Amino acid sequence: HGAAELDETGTEALPRRTPAPAWFPTAKGEEGDFCLRSSDCAAGLCCARHFWSKICKPVLREGQVCTRHRRKGSHGLEIFQRCQCAEGLACRLQREHGPPDASRLHTCQRH
Repeated sequence: HGAAELDETGTEALPRRTPAPAWFPTAKGEEGDFCLRSSDCAAGLCCARHFWSKICKPVLREGQVCTRHRRKGSHGLEIFQRCQCAEGLACRLQREHGPPDASRLHTCQRH
């Protein structure tokens, strides 16, 4: 009898999992689609800032320019974020023929 009263008021009748809102995408986002986190994007993409929103962008491949963050938290200052390097690659200072520190460019390179 007590449980029936609760069901009528709606406090116990809620489903265990709330369904996603109608506007929420059911498929993984493709390149250029809006996202909240990388898990919203399809394989090979990450969710990164683009102006004042976030979109799915491609994960970086070998030889592509990457961003090396010196301090934790500096990622939030970028207006155009890049994805991280793909698995098996690391963001390292590009090796150039010339004086050290001539180029501050970082690229995705094999470990």
